[in-house]
Amino acid sequence: MKKPVDTEINFQSLKPAIETLLGFAKQFGADKADAISAHGRSLSIGVREGKLEDVDNSEGKDIGLRVFVGQRQACVSSSDLSNTSLSKLAERAVAMAKLAPEDPFCGLAAQENLATVSPELDLFDPTELDADALFARAKILEQSALSDSRVQQAEGANANTVSSSLFFMTSEGFANGWRSTHHGISVSAIASDGTSMERDYDYAGERYFSDLTDPEQIGRKAAARVIARLGAKQIASGNMPILFERRVASQILSAFIGAISGPAIARGVSFLKDEMDAQVFAGHITITDNPLRVRGLGSHPWDGEGVVSKPLDIIKNGVLQSWLLNTSVGKQLGLKTTGHAARGVAAPPGVASSNTYIHAGEKSPEQLMQDIGKGLQITEMFGPSVNSNTGDFSVGIAGFAIENGERTTPVNEVTIAGNLKDMFKSLIPANDLAFKGPISSPSLLIPTMVVAGE
Repeated sequence: MKKPVDTEINFQSLKPAIETLLGFAKQFGADKADAISAHGRSLSIGVREGKLEDVDNSEGKDIGLRVFVGQRQACVSSSDLSNTSLSKLAERAVAMAKLAPEDPFCGLAAQENLATVSPELDLFDPTELDADALFARAKILEQSALSDSRVQQAEGANANTVSSSLFFMTSEGFANGWRSTHHGISVSAIASDGTSMERDYDYAGERYFSDLTDPEQIGRKAAARVIARLGAKQIASGNMPILFERRVASQILSAFIGAISGPAIARGVSFLKDEMDAQVFAGHITITDNPLRVRGLGSHPWDGEGVVSKPLDIIKNGVLQSWLLNTSVGKQLGLKTTGHAARGVAAPPGVASSNTYIHAGEKSPEQLMQDIGKGLQITEMFGPSVNSNTGDFSVGIAGFAIENGERTTPVNEVTIAGNLKDMFKSLIPANDLAFKGPISSPSLLIPTMVVAGE
Protein backbone atom coordinates (compact mmCIF):
# COMPACT_ATOMS: atom_id res chain seq x y z
CA MET A 1 0.00 0.00 0.00
CA LYS A 2 2.81 2.37 0.78
CA LYS A 3 6.07 3.08 -0.96
CA PRO A 4 9.11 5.23 -0.19
CA VAL A 5 8.85 8.83 -1.30
CA ASP A 6 10.85 9.59 -4.43
CA THR A 7 14.10 11.28 -3.46
CA GLU A 8 13.30 14.09 -5.92
CA ILE A 9 11.28 15.71 -3.13
CA ASN A 10 14.49 17.10 -1.72
CA PHE A 11 15.16 20.77 -1.18
CA GLN A 12 18.86 20.43 -2.04
CA SER A 13 17.90 19.63 -5.64
CA LEU A 14 16.39 23.13 -5.90
CA LYS A 15 19.55 24.95 -4.86
CA PRO A 16 21.45 25.02 -8.21
CA ALA A 17 18.64 26.81 -10.05
CA ILE A 18 18.38 29.43 -7.30
CA GLU A 19 22.14 30.04 -7.32
CA THR A 20 22.00 30.49 -11.07
CA LEU A 21 19.05 32.86 -10.85
CA LEU A 22 20.66 35.06 -8.20
CA GLY A 23 23.84 35.17 -10.29
CA PHE A 24 21.86 36.41 -13.28
CA ALA A 25 20.11 39.03 -11.09
CA LYS A 26 23.45 40.47 -10.00
CA GLN A 27 24.73 40.36 -13.58
CA PHE A 28 21.76 42.42 -14.83
CA GLY A 29 22.18 45.10 -12.17
CA ALA A 30 20.32 44.08 -8.98
CA ASP A 31 21.86 45.51 -5.82
CA LYS A 32 20.36 42.73 -3.69
CA ALA A 33 17.99 39.84 -4.32
CA ASP A 34 16.36 36.79 -2.83
CA ALA A 35 14.85 33.75 -4.49
CA ILE A 36 12.66 30.82 -3.52
CA SER A 37 11.92 27.58 -5.31
CA ALA A 38 9.29 24.98 -4.47
CA HIS A 39 8.70 21.42 -5.63
CA GLY A 40 5.32 19.86 -4.89
CA ARG A 41 3.62 16.56 -5.62
CA SER A 42 0.01 15.76 -4.73
CA LEU A 43 -2.42 12.91 -5.29
CA SER A 44 -6.11 13.10 -4.42
CA ILE A 45 -8.75 10.40 -4.96
CA GLY A 46 -12.52 10.97 -4.76
CA VAL A 47 -15.17 8.26 -4.58
CA ARG A 48 -18.92 8.26 -5.23
CA GLU A 49 -21.16 5.19 -4.88
CA GLY A 50 -18.10 3.01 -4.42
CA LYS A 51 -16.59 4.04 -7.74
CA LEU A 52 -13.78 6.36 -8.67
CA GLU A 53 -15.19 9.86 -9.16
CA ASP A 54 -12.09 11.97 -9.69
CA VAL A 55 -8.31 11.84 -9.59
CA ASP A 56 -6.10 14.86 -9.12
CA ASN A 57 -2.48 13.93 -9.66
CA SER A 58 -0.11 16.84 -10.02
CA GLU A 59 3.56 17.70 -9.70
CA GLY A 60 5.52 20.82 -10.46
CA LYS A 61 8.43 23.09 -9.69
CA ASP A 62 8.26 26.86 -9.44
CA ILE A 63 10.83 29.55 -8.79
CA GLY A 64 10.41 33.15 -7.71
CA LEU A 65 12.84 36.07 -7.66
CA ARG A 66 12.72 39.38 -5.81
CA VAL A 67 15.27 42.02 -6.79
CA PHE A 68 16.19 45.39 -5.31
CA VAL A 69 17.58 48.35 -7.21
CA GLY A 70 18.12 51.00 -4.58
CA GLN A 71 14.81 51.26 -2.71
CA ARG A 72 12.82 49.84 -5.59
CA GLN A 73 11.79 46.19 -5.80
CA ALA A 74 10.11 43.80 -8.21
CA CYS A 75 9.03 40.15 -8.06
CA VAL A 76 8.76 37.64 -10.88
CA SER A 77 8.16 33.89 -11.06
CA SER A 78 8.29 30.98 -13.48
CA SER A 79 7.78 27.24 -13.73
CA ASP A 80 10.59 26.93 -16.27
CA LEU A 81 13.90 26.33 -14.48
CA SER A 82 16.10 26.17 -17.57
CA ASN A 83 19.10 28.52 -17.69
CA THR A 84 17.66 30.40 -20.65
CA SER A 85 14.41 31.02 -18.80
CA LEU A 86 16.19 32.01 -15.59
CA SER A 87 18.30 34.56 -17.45
CA LYS A 88 15.23 36.16 -19.03
CA LEU A 89 13.45 36.09 -15.67
CA ALA A 90 16.26 37.95 -13.92
CA GLU A 91 16.59 40.49 -16.72
CA ARG A 92 12.85 41.21 -16.62
CA ALA A 93 12.85 41.54 -12.82
CA VAL A 94 15.64 44.12 -12.81
CA ALA A 95 13.96 46.10 -15.61
CA MET A 96 10.70 46.11 -13.64
CA ALA A 97 12.45 47.21 -10.44
CA LYS A 98 14.03 50.19 -12.17
CA LEU A 99 10.56 51.40 -13.15
CA ALA A 100 8.91 50.68 -9.78
CA PRO A 101 8.15 53.46 -7.27
CA GLU A 102 10.53 53.80 -4.35
CA ASP A 103 9.58 51.91 -1.21
CA PRO A 104 11.47 53.14 1.88
CA PHE A 105 10.53 50.00 3.79
CA CYS A 106 11.53 47.27 1.33
CA GLY A 107 14.69 45.24 1.78
CA LEU A 108 16.12 41.95 2.99
CA ALA A 109 15.91 40.92 6.63
CA ALA A 110 18.80 42.15 8.77
CA GLN A 111 21.67 39.70 9.10
CA GLU A 112 21.36 39.52 12.89
CA ASN A 113 17.75 38.34 12.60
CA LEU A 114 18.47 35.39 10.32
CA ALA A 115 18.30 31.77 11.41
CA THR A 116 21.68 30.07 11.69
CA VAL A 117 20.29 26.62 12.49
CA SER A 118 17.32 24.68 11.16
CA PRO A 119 15.55 22.84 14.02
CA GLU A 120 14.25 19.35 13.30
CA LEU A 121 10.45 19.58 13.43
CA ASP A 122 9.64 16.15 11.96
CA LEU A 123 7.48 17.57 9.17
CA PHE A 124 8.32 15.04 6.46
CA ASP A 125 6.84 11.53 6.46
CA PRO A 126 9.15 9.20 4.48
CA THR A 127 6.20 7.24 3.05
CA GLU A 128 3.29 8.08 0.80
CA LEU A 129 0.14 6.28 -0.30
CA ASP A 130 -0.27 5.20 -3.90
CA ALA A 131 -3.52 5.65 -5.85
CA ASP A 132 -4.86 2.18 -4.97
CA ALA A 133 -4.38 2.78 -1.25
CA LEU A 134 -6.07 6.19 -1.41
CA PHE A 135 -8.96 4.71 -3.41
CA ALA A 136 -9.44 2.02 -0.76
CA ARG A 137 -9.43 4.61 2.03
CA ALA A 138 -11.92 6.86 0.22
CA LYS A 139 -14.26 3.88 -0.22
CA ILE A 140 -14.09 3.14 3.50
CA LEU A 141 -14.94 6.77 4.20
CA GLU A 142 -18.01 6.62 2.01
CA GLN A 143 -19.17 3.21 3.25
CA SER A 144 -18.88 4.19 6.90
CA ALA A 145 -20.72 7.48 6.30
CA LEU A 146 -23.56 5.46 4.73
CA SER A 147 -23.68 2.90 7.56
CA ASP A 148 -26.87 4.52 8.95
CA SER A 149 -29.95 4.18 6.74
CA ARG A 150 -30.92 7.80 7.38
CA VAL A 151 -27.82 8.95 5.50
CA GLN A 152 -28.91 9.07 1.87
CA GLN A 153 -25.71 10.19 0.26
CA ALA A 154 -22.03 10.67 0.98
CA GLU A 155 -20.33 13.43 -1.00
CA GLY A 156 -16.70 14.38 -1.26
CA ALA A 157 -15.34 11.12 0.11
CA ASN A 158 -11.72 11.99 -0.50
CA ALA A 159 -8.25 10.77 0.49
CA ASN A 160 -5.15 12.74 -0.42
CA THR A 161 -1.43 13.03 0.13
CA VAL A 162 0.96 15.92 -0.54
CA SER A 163 4.76 16.10 -0.47
CA SER A 164 6.66 19.35 -0.94
CA SER A 165 10.04 20.98 -0.51
CA LEU A 166 11.37 24.52 -0.79
CA PHE A 167 14.70 26.28 -0.83
CA PHE A 168 15.27 29.95 -0.02
CA MET A 169 18.42 31.97 -0.68
CA THR A 170 19.46 35.61 -0.49
CA SER A 171 22.31 37.52 -2.10
CA GLU A 172 23.54 38.24 1.44
CA GLY A 173 24.30 34.62 2.21
CA PHE A 174 21.23 32.92 3.69
CA ALA A 175 20.67 29.54 2.03
CA ASN A 176 18.49 26.77 3.43
CA GLY A 177 15.45 24.65 2.74
CA TRP A 178 12.99 22.21 4.24
CA ARG A 179 10.41 19.68 3.18
CA SER A 180 7.04 18.54 4.45
CA THR A 181 4.15 16.15 3.91
CA HIS A 182 0.42 16.19 4.54
CA HIS A 183 -2.06 13.31 4.58
CA GLY A 184 -5.79 14.04 4.66
CA ILE A 185 -9.25 12.46 4.48
CA SER A 186 -12.69 14.08 4.36
CA VAL A 187 -16.33 13.24 3.69
CA SER A 188 -19.70 15.01 3.71
CA ALA A 189 -22.93 13.22 4.59
CA ILE A 190 -26.51 14.12 3.61
CA ALA A 191 -29.34 12.73 5.72
CA SER A 192 -33.15 12.94 5.69
CA ASP A 193 -35.92 12.06 8.12
CA GLY A 194 -38.63 12.36 5.49
CA THR A 195 -39.49 15.97 6.26
CA SER A 196 -36.10 17.70 6.35
CA MET A 197 -32.65 17.23 4.89
CA GLU A 198 -29.32 18.20 6.47
CA ARG A 199 -25.64 18.06 5.58
CA ASP A 200 -22.55 17.75 7.79
CA TYR A 201 -18.97 16.56 7.42
CA ASP A 202 -15.84 15.39 9.12
CA TYR A 203 -12.17 15.41 8.17
CA ALA A 204 -8.66 14.78 9.44
CA GLY A 205 -5.22 15.95 8.37
CA GLU A 206 -1.75 15.18 9.68
CA ARG A 207 1.90 15.47 8.67
CA TYR A 208 2.38 11.73 9.23
CA PHE A 209 0.14 9.00 7.88
CA SER A 210 0.55 7.04 11.10
CA ASP A 211 -1.03 9.91 13.06
CA LEU A 212 -4.11 10.10 10.83
CA THR A 213 -7.51 9.11 12.26
CA ASP A 214 -8.95 5.90 10.83
CA PRO A 215 -11.23 6.62 7.82
CA GLU A 216 -14.04 4.47 9.23
CA GLN A 217 -14.11 6.64 12.35
CA ILE A 218 -14.24 9.82 10.26
CA GLY A 219 -17.10 8.47 8.12
CA ARG A 220 -19.14 7.37 11.12
CA LYS A 221 -18.60 10.72 12.83
CA ALA A 222 -19.82 12.58 9.73
CA ALA A 223 -22.92 10.38 9.76
CA ALA A 224 -23.55 10.91 13.48
CA ARG A 225 -23.17 14.66 13.12
CA VAL A 226 -25.65 14.97 10.26
CA ILE A 227 -28.20 12.66 11.87
CA ALA A 228 -28.10 14.75 15.04
CA ARG A 229 -29.07 17.80 12.95
CA LEU A 230 -32.28 16.27 11.55
CA GLY A 231 -35.42 18.13 12.57
CA ALA A 232 -33.58 21.43 13.04
CA LYS A 233 -35.68 24.55 13.47
CA GLN A 234 -35.36 28.21 14.35
CA ILE A 235 -35.38 29.44 17.90
CA ALA A 236 -36.77 32.64 19.37
CA SER A 237 -34.68 35.79 19.03
CA GLY A 238 -32.99 37.26 22.06
CA ASN A 239 -29.73 37.61 23.97
CA MET A 240 -28.22 34.41 25.28
CA PRO A 241 -24.95 32.56 26.03
CA ILE A 242 -23.24 31.03 23.01
CA LEU A 243 -20.93 28.00 23.17
CA PHE A 244 -18.79 27.66 20.05
CA GLU A 245 -17.86 24.04 19.41
CA ARG A 246 -14.13 23.47 19.13
CA ARG A 247 -14.30 22.96 15.37
CA VAL A 248 -15.80 26.42 14.73
CA ALA A 249 -14.20 28.26 17.67
CA SER A 250 -10.99 28.52 15.65
CA GLN A 251 -12.79 31.06 13.41
CA ILE A 252 -13.03 33.41 16.39
CA LEU A 253 -9.28 33.05 16.86
CA SER A 254 -8.77 33.66 13.12
CA ALA A 255 -10.58 36.99 13.45
CA PHE A 256 -8.19 37.97 16.24
CA ILE A 257 -5.15 36.98 14.16
CA GLY A 258 -6.38 39.13 11.29
CA ALA A 259 -6.81 42.09 13.63
CA ILE A 260 -3.19 41.93 14.88
CA SER A 261 -1.61 41.31 11.48
CA GLY A 262 1.03 43.94 10.77
CA PRO A 263 -0.38 45.07 7.40
CA ALA A 264 -3.78 45.76 8.97
CA ILE A 265 -2.14 47.77 11.76
CA ALA A 266 0.05 49.71 9.32
CA ARG A 267 -3.01 50.60 7.21
CA GLY A 268 -5.00 51.55 10.30
CA VAL A 269 -7.84 49.16 9.43
CA SER A 270 -7.92 47.06 12.59
CA PHE A 271 -10.27 47.45 15.57
CA LEU A 272 -7.27 46.55 17.75
CA LYS A 273 -4.87 49.11 16.29
CA ASP A 274 -4.75 51.14 19.54
CA GLU A 275 -4.76 48.17 21.93
CA MET A 276 -1.07 47.27 22.26
CA ASP A 277 -0.28 46.50 25.94
CA ALA A 278 -4.01 46.74 26.71
CA GLN A 279 -6.28 44.18 28.38
CA VAL A 280 -7.88 42.70 25.26
CA PHE A 281 -8.94 39.39 26.86
CA ALA A 282 -9.73 38.40 30.43
CA GLY A 283 -6.75 37.80 32.69
CA HIS A 284 -6.96 34.00 32.44
CA ILE A 285 -6.44 33.97 28.65
CA THR A 286 -3.14 33.16 26.94
CA ILE A 287 -2.75 32.87 23.16
CA THR A 288 0.47 31.43 21.76
CA ASP A 289 1.94 31.22 18.28
CA ASN A 290 4.46 28.37 18.07
CA PRO A 291 6.16 27.74 14.69
CA LEU A 292 8.38 25.05 16.26
CA ARG A 293 5.66 22.58 17.21
CA VAL A 294 6.84 19.10 16.21
CA ARG A 295 4.71 17.76 13.33
CA GLY A 296 2.58 20.91 13.52
CA LEU A 297 0.50 21.73 10.47
CA GLY A 298 1.67 25.35 10.60
CA SER A 299 5.27 24.66 11.65
CA HIS A 300 8.40 25.94 9.89
CA PRO A 301 12.07 26.09 10.93
CA TRP A 302 12.39 29.77 9.91
CA ASP A 303 10.06 32.29 8.33
CA GLY A 304 9.63 33.43 4.73
CA GLU A 305 12.61 35.81 4.96
CA GLY A 306 14.94 33.36 6.71
CA VAL A 307 14.30 34.99 10.09
CA VAL A 308 14.54 32.89 13.27
CA SER A 309 11.26 31.24 14.24
CA LYS A 310 10.40 31.05 17.92
CA PRO A 311 7.31 30.68 20.12
CA LEU A 312 5.54 33.90 21.03
CA ASP A 313 2.78 34.60 23.55
CA ILE A 314 0.65 37.07 21.59
CA ILE A 315 -1.72 37.38 24.51
CA LYS A 316 -0.41 36.88 28.06
CA ASN A 317 -2.71 37.21 31.06
CA GLY A 318 -5.19 38.79 28.67
CA VAL A 319 -2.81 41.57 27.58
CA LEU A 320 -1.84 42.09 23.92
CA GLN A 321 1.92 41.61 23.66
CA SER A 322 2.77 41.86 19.95
CA TRP A 323 1.63 42.37 16.40
CA LEU A 324 2.57 39.79 13.75
CA LEU A 325 5.29 41.39 11.64
CA ASN A 326 7.65 40.79 8.77
CA THR A 327 10.67 43.00 8.05
CA SER A 328 8.89 45.53 5.82
CA VAL A 329 5.85 46.06 8.05
CA GLY A 330 8.11 46.17 11.09
CA LYS A 331 10.01 49.07 9.52
CA GLN A 332 6.75 50.90 8.80
CA LEU A 333 5.77 50.60 12.45
CA GLY A 334 9.25 51.28 13.81
CA LEU A 335 9.47 47.77 15.20
CA LYS A 336 11.54 44.62 14.71
CA THR A 337 10.18 41.70 12.71
CA THR A 338 8.53 38.99 14.83
CA GLY A 339 9.49 36.26 12.36
CA HIS A 340 6.06 36.00 10.74
CA ALA A 341 6.97 36.61 7.10
CA ALA A 342 5.13 34.33 4.66
CA ARG A 343 6.67 33.98 1.22
CA GLY A 344 5.27 32.61 -2.01
CA VAL A 345 7.07 32.51 -5.32
CA ALA A 346 5.20 35.35 -7.01
CA ALA A 347 5.04 38.22 -4.50
CA PRO A 348 6.98 39.95 -1.73
CA PRO A 349 6.68 38.43 1.76
CA GLY A 350 3.33 38.81 3.47
CA VAL A 351 2.48 38.11 7.11
CA ALA A 352 1.00 34.91 8.54
CA SER A 353 0.72 33.08 11.83
CA SER A 354 2.06 29.54 12.32
CA ASN A 355 0.51 27.24 14.95
CA THR A 356 -1.66 29.64 16.92
CA TYR A 357 -3.85 28.46 19.79
CA ILE A 358 -5.83 29.60 22.80
CA HIS A 359 -4.69 27.77 25.92
CA ALA A 360 -7.27 25.39 27.34
CA GLY A 361 -9.47 26.30 30.27
CA GLU A 362 -10.46 24.20 33.26
CA LYS A 363 -14.00 23.02 32.48
CA SER A 364 -15.31 20.64 29.84
CA PRO A 365 -17.87 21.85 27.29
CA GLU A 366 -20.49 19.85 29.17
CA GLN A 367 -19.64 21.61 32.43
CA LEU A 368 -19.88 24.99 30.70
CA MET A 369 -23.33 24.02 29.42
CA GLN A 370 -24.37 23.17 32.96
CA ASP A 371 -23.08 26.56 34.14
CA ILE A 372 -25.18 28.55 31.65
CA GLY A 373 -28.31 26.39 31.88
CA LYS A 374 -29.89 27.81 28.72
CA GLY A 375 -28.21 28.98 25.54
CA LEU A 376 -27.01 27.86 22.14
CA GLN A 377 -24.18 25.61 20.98
CA ILE A 378 -22.76 26.47 17.55
CA THR A 379 -21.52 23.55 15.44
CA GLU A 380 -21.29 25.22 12.02
CA MET A 381 -20.97 28.80 10.76
CA PHE A 382 -21.80 30.13 7.30
CA GLY A 383 -19.95 33.14 5.90
CA PRO A 384 -18.85 35.11 8.97
CA SER A 385 -18.91 38.89 8.47
CA VAL A 386 -16.37 41.01 10.36
CA ASN A 387 -16.06 44.78 10.20
CA SER A 388 -12.29 45.18 10.48
CA ASN A 389 -12.57 48.76 11.73
CA THR A 390 -15.16 48.25 14.45
CA GLY A 391 -15.01 44.54 15.27
CA ASP A 392 -18.73 44.05 14.61
CA PHE A 393 -19.31 40.36 13.95
CA SER A 394 -22.27 38.42 12.57
CA VAL A 395 -22.71 34.96 11.09
CA GLY A 396 -25.37 32.45 10.09
CA ILE A 397 -25.18 29.32 12.19
CA ALA A 398 -26.39 25.80 12.80
CA GLY A 399 -26.20 24.13 16.17
CA PHE A 400 -28.20 22.96 19.17
CA ALA A 401 -30.29 24.54 21.88
CA ILE A 402 -28.96 24.20 25.41
CA GLU A 403 -31.71 23.65 27.96
CA ASN A 404 -31.33 22.79 31.62
CA GLY A 405 -27.60 22.52 31.09
CA GLU A 406 -27.77 19.94 28.29
CA ARG A 407 -27.65 19.97 24.49
CA THR A 408 -31.14 19.35 23.12
CA THR A 409 -32.93 20.15 19.85
CA PRO A 410 -31.05 21.03 16.62
CA VAL A 411 -31.23 24.63 15.39
CA ASN A 412 -30.70 26.24 11.99
CA GLU A 413 -31.57 29.38 9.97
CA VAL A 414 -30.35 31.54 12.82
CA THR A 415 -27.92 34.47 12.89
CA ILE A 416 -25.80 35.52 15.85
CA ALA A 417 -24.10 38.89 16.28
CA GLY A 418 -21.81 40.73 18.64
CA ASN A 419 -18.68 42.84 18.81
CA LEU A 420 -15.35 41.04 18.86
CA LYS A 421 -13.90 43.39 21.46
CA ASP A 422 -16.68 42.44 23.86
CA MET A 423 -16.47 38.78 22.86
CA PHE A 424 -12.72 38.63 23.47
CA LYS A 425 -12.98 40.19 26.93
CA SER A 426 -15.69 37.81 28.09
CA LEU A 427 -14.87 34.48 26.43
CA ILE A 428 -14.22 31.39 28.52
CA PRO A 429 -12.22 28.51 26.97
CA ALA A 430 -13.13 24.88 27.66
CA ASN A 431 -10.57 22.15 28.34
CA ASP A 432 -10.94 20.34 25.00
CA LEU A 433 -8.09 21.94 23.04
CA ALA A 434 -6.84 19.71 20.20
CA PHE A 435 -4.32 20.61 17.50
CA LYS A 436 -6.27 19.87 14.31
CA GLY A 437 -4.86 22.65 12.13
CA PRO A 438 -2.60 25.71 12.11
CA ILE A 439 -5.23 27.63 14.13
CA SER A 440 -6.55 25.70 17.13
CA SER A 441 -8.98 26.54 19.87
CA PRO A 442 -10.90 24.73 22.56
CA SER A 443 -14.65 25.25 22.70
CA LEU A 444 -15.37 28.88 23.62
CA LEU A 445 -18.21 30.23 25.72
CA ILE A 446 -19.37 33.81 25.09
CA PRO A 447 -21.70 34.77 27.99
CA THR A 448 -24.05 36.84 25.84
CA MET A 449 -24.64 37.48 22.14
CA VAL A 450 -27.59 38.62 20.04
CA VAL A 451 -29.52 35.78 18.41
CA ALA A 452 -31.83 36.50 15.47
CA GLY A 453 -34.22 33.63 14.90
CA GLU A 454 -38.01 33.55 14.77
